[in-house]
Amino acid sequence: MRCLHSEKAHDLGITCCDFSSQPVSGGEQGLQFFRLASCGQDCQIKIWVISFTHTLGFELKYKSILSGHCAPVLTCAFSHDGQMLVSGSVDKSVIVYDTNTEDILHTLTQHTRYVTTCAFAPNILLLATGSMDKTVNIWQFDLETPCQAKIAEDQPKQFTEDWSEEDVSNWLCAQGLKDLVGIFKMNNIDGRELLNLTKESLADDLKIESLGLRSKVLRKIEELRTKMKTLSSEIPDEFICPITRELMKDPVIASDGYSYEKEAIENWISKKKRTSPMTNLVLPSVVLIPNRTLKMAIDRWLETHQK
Repeated sequence: MRCLHSEKAHDLGITCCDFSSQPVSGGEQGLQFFRLASCGQDCQIKIWVISFTHTLGFELKYKSILSGHCAPVLTCAFSHDGQMLVSGSVDKSVIVYDTNTEDILHTLTQHTRYVTTCAFAPNILLLATGSMDKTVNIWQFDLETPCQAKIAEDQPKQFTEDWSEEDVSNWLCAQGLKDLVGIFKMNNIDGRELLNLTKESLADDLKIESLGLRSKVLRKIEELRTKMKTLSSEIPDEFICPITRELMKDPVIASDGYSYEKEAIENWISKKKRTSPMTNLVLPSVVLIPNRTLKMAIDRWLETHQK
C-alpha cells in the first residue's frame, strides 16, 4: 500500500472518517467521485469530494461543514445508499443528516453518555448506535413521516427570566389573571421582576388589595420557579458557562479552547488580566470566536424542551 495524499483536516485531531459507497456522479475519462466524511475534536464534521484515476491521479477537495454538535464528534458513517450520514458525539447526541441538502433529519438524545459508534444496516433502514452508557440502540426510520428538524423562528422564550413585559402579559391572560395586565404593564414587570415578586411587593408596590388574588398570583409564580429549577437541573453541562454556571445565550470560544458566555468572559478578562477561568494559565490571546455550533445546539435543546 502507498499513501496517495495527506491532508490536515481537523485542528484538534480526527476521531473517525468514512467513505460513501455510492459515487457522487460519473465523469469524463472514467473519473469516479466519492464523498468522504471526517469528524474530530473540533466538534465539526467535514465533507470532502475525492476523485481518483490511474491516469490523472488522486484529488481531494473540501466541500462543506455539517454543524449540530457542541462537543467533539467521535464517529460518523454513511448509509448504504449514501443518502444519509450519521454522527455521534461527546454531547451524548446522535444526528442524522441528508447528504444532498445537508439538513438535519433526526436528532436522537436517548444515550446518557458519550456516543462512540454508529452504523447503518446494508439493505434496510435500520441504524445502530453505541455509547459509553453500555447500551446499543437500534433505530428504525419512518418512511411515511420523515422528521426534519427546523428551529422555530419565533418560538416563545423558555426561561421566565428572559420574558419581556409582553410575555408576562400573555402569561397572566393564560392563568386567568387578565385583570392584572394593566397593573403589571404600568409597573414594567418583565420576567426577571416577575420571579422576584413577593407577598409584600404585590400589596405595597402593585397595590393588589384582594388577599385571594395575591395568593393566586404567588402560587402561579411559585409554579414558574419550580419549573425553572427543574429545567435548570436538566441542562447539559456543556451548555453551562463555567463562569456564571448558567445556560449560555451568546457562547464564544476563548483561546484556552473552552466556551463561555461572551459577557462573562469579557468581564473576566478585563478583571483577571487574561487568565483562563478553567486552567488559571495566561490566555495566549484575548480574541473571542462566536461558537455558532454550540449556539445552534442550545437553541435546538430549548426547542425540544418547549412545551
